Amino acid sequence: MAPSDAASKTRFLVLHDYGMGGTWWWVHARSEQEVLETFAGVEVVHTEATRAEAETWGLDEADVDGPTTPPGLAEARAERDTQRRMPGFGALAGHHLLYLSRRWDEDDDPMVYLMEVGPDGRRLRQVELTEDGMAYQSTPEDWPFNPPWVDRYDPAWVPFVIGQEEFEAHWTRAVHDPSRWD
Repeated sequence: MAPSDAASKTRFLVLHDYGMGGTWWWVHARSEQEVLETFAGVEVVHTEATRAEAETWGLDEADVDGPTTPPGLAEARAERDTQRRMPGFGALAGHHLLYLSRRWDEDDDPMVYLMEVGPDGRRLRQVELTEDGMAYQSTPEDWPFNPPWVDRYDPAWVPFVIGQEEFEAHWTRAVHDPSRWD
């Protein structure tokens, strides 16, 4: 890295949070946005206590413009490079709240999940619509883990965007049943 490049960059603590753990790095970049535009599925951590603790972890360091990146971060860069060529890349960046509706059929009980998602990609509220017409609401207090679900630069999320009014209509009729998440 040339001296002029180093002077214009800041060291960011970057996390790929997969729920029960995560992978951490220090990344030198000109802005948080540059980190998020360069690496898929990561977040920049600002908490001073976490940053201070991370100083003791011996984390790999990478430069956003560097020719090589550590394992995990290299894959995140390759994924972002693929996404960048797709229509809708970055279309959801900059929105404070997002409202999404997505059907999941992966398990024995397929349902539609409506999510209110905060700026960090984490769910704030969720409604589960079951096949039999029931609607269940939940919040982070109901979930054992709440990693960032939505990468706002990933164009794969664009088709799932709904309006706040639609979300609120389902939220209002949904019931809260804590036993669903025990």
